[in-house]
Amino acid sequence: MLLETSRLYLRRFHPGDEVALAAYQSDPETARYQPWTPPVSPESAAIRVKEFAEGDPDRPGWFEYAVELKADGSLIGDVAVKLHENLMQADLGYTLAPDRQGHGYATEAVRAVLDDRFRRGLRRVSAECDARILRSARLLERVGFQREGHRPAFSWIKGEWTDDLLFGLLADRWGTLAA
Repeated sequence: MLLETSRLYLRRFHPGDEVALAAYQSDPETARYQPWTPPVSPESAAIRVKEFAEGDPDRPGWFEYAVELKADGSLIGDVAVKLHENLMQADLGYTLAPDRQGHGYATEAVRAVLDDRFRRGLRRVSAECDARILRSARLLERVGFQREGHRPAFSWIKGEWTDDLLFGLLADRWGTLAA
């Protein structure tokens, strides 16, 4: 395990995660705001799981944490961190299976990742979300991010222009929140 909370394990992806990954990434409402197109086949999910498993959390680029529910061992989502070349800042993203939303799992997982990353020396974490995903924006604010901007009609995704909300969290602020 890379990280552990009271209800979750945050770990590397491994063979066997393909079915659960394909299921939550195939949900039309979940995929609506993401770059992939549903349905996600088991074969595509297997390729993603292999790529995710090969990631290195300490090197620049994306690293995907698999979010596993301790109670039953099920994969319920992922938290992604893109470490910048300078190793002092990162971008954050997350996806949770629709039937597991609304129980605080995403908040718990994101807090664990942020705490670990700031303890390792990050100075800043950024996040952005489609302005229509109010629950995601509220999650970011709940864990301490501050809204830094609103970019109207900024992203062209799946045949429509979308507004993006920008968020940032500095290590100093995290230190006061986590204390």
